[in-house]
Amino acid sequence: MKPSPSETELMLSGHGLTTAQIYYRMPDCQSLLQTFVWQEYDLAPKFPRLRKFLDFWRDELEGPLHSVVYSHCRLIRPGEWRKVDGEFLLN
Repeated sequence: MKPSPSETELMLSGHGLTTAQIYYRMPDCQSLLQTFVWQEYDLAPKFPRLRKFLDFWRDELEGPLHSVVYSHCRLIRPGEWRKVDGEFLLN
């Protein structure tokens, strides 16, 4: 089994931090609106990991979705990463 990539590897491959605030209703109290916050590294604009999670929610959980508000930010951009060949040792 292939190990999952680290957060740094994900950022270097173009993933950005995606935060979704999911609003849903409780099955036993439809008048009450609840919130759930989900956060993962995902690829914009298709957001495959968020879509997979929302599909799981719809298929497996009883609380029907009301709405989803999300934000996405690439933490490492191409101009901010450069190779360093040297190293300074102190002491």
